[in-house]
Amino acid sequence: MSETKTLEDLKEVMGDAPVVTADGTVVEAAALPEPKIDDLGRAYATGKRKNSIARVWIKPGSGKIIINGREQEVYFARPVLRLIIRQPFEAAERVDSYDVMATVKGGGLSGQAGAVRHGISKALTYYEPALRTALKAGGFMTRDSRVVERKKYGRAKARKSFQFSKR
Repeated sequence: MSETKTLEDLKEVMGDAPVVTADGTVVEAAALPEPKIDDLGRAYATGKRKNSIARVWIKPGSGKIIINGREQEVYFARPVLRLIIRQPFEAAERVDSYDVMATVKGGGLSGQAGAVRHGISKALTYYEPALRTALKAGGFMTRDSRVVERKKYGRAKARKSFQFSKR
């Protein structure tokens, strides 16, 4: 009987057989889901943040990002917002390898940048399912559910009261 010294040797011996852990549970080899790519070679995803909703399409390219028909430098003039949009590509080590076309509605610029980032992250996982672990570890796959608290009646703002007068 041959000895297995490396993980590659173990993979050759095991093949596609299920793995049994020390406590006796059986773990199947997890297959990656199929990429979701349309007829034009693009992956589509919807990203959300605050009151903003972004529809994002990505396809292989030179790293050009177009938002609502404008270049990202024109639409997101602040460098911080452009940095937010680039984060998923840097986490997945895919800088300048995908072109992005996005349409964004609602909210302000900060929320829209977060929505585009969320959409890019989801679209990347649809195009390359192997990137999900890196993007999930960076926190890009989770929709940030924080929204502005609504104003209540009898209050000046959401929580601020009117000035109290004893007499």
